[in-house]
Amino acid sequence: MKVPVCVIVGAGPGNGAAFARQFSRAGYHVALLARGRETLDALVSEIAGTRAYTYDATDPAHAQRVFAAIREDLGEPQTLIYNASTREFGDLDATRPDAFERAWRVNAYGCLLAAQQVVPAMRAAGQGNIIVIGATASLKGAAGFVAFGAAKAAQRSLAQSLARQLGPEGIHVSYVIIDAMVDLPGTRALMPAAPDSFFAKPDDIAESVFFLARQPKSAWTFELDLRPFREPW
Repeated sequence: MKVPVCVIVGAGPGNGAAFARQFSRAGYHVALLARGRETLDALVSEIAGTRAYTYDATDPAHAQRVFAAIREDLGEPQTLIYNASTREFGDLDATRPDAFERAWRVNAYGCLLAAQQVVPAMRAAGQGNIIVIGATASLKGAAGFVAFGAAKAAQRSLAQSLARQLGPEGIHVSYVIIDAMVDLPGTRALMPAAPDSFFAKPDDIAESVFFLARQPKSAWTFELDLRPFREPW
């Protein structure tokens, strides 16, 4: 039997690392894609069954080259997790046009490029999973999230379009809305007085993402929103 392959675009020390641990424990080969080589090397040394690829999510030529290398090294991906994002925050007056464009390129355009690389083999197999990691901003804009909100809304719409097209072909596309502050050193530093129950833990998020990749075809989820039990919504 071939070892299944999971590709994580946007593999950082938080959710990306948790996704890698979850799928590695399940017996997958995991391709870790990110811009920073130092972070990737640290994750590969920590998580068995992983391989690192330096990746610019917004470069079509890079997408072709890196995914070709993954196919050569590990095989065809059965699961794609698109976790790449930006931190382009600010209101109308603080948002530069180039920052607005970059947010869209990373969140939406990059997701399209990655999906186009994995779909042909998934079609041939009649199965596969594309899981896009989103945010509450995809559903409602806020004054201080002009670029981020617009980019995440575009990303969600793209994911829904892909799900409607690819679902009948056996490919499960899902969108995860993380309505929470993720438990990371940086977010803890921003809110040192917040209790543990305020934060969403990356390993717990990863468990739900893995659940999506294992759903039977008769009961697929498109949109899954995740938040700590005390989060008001």
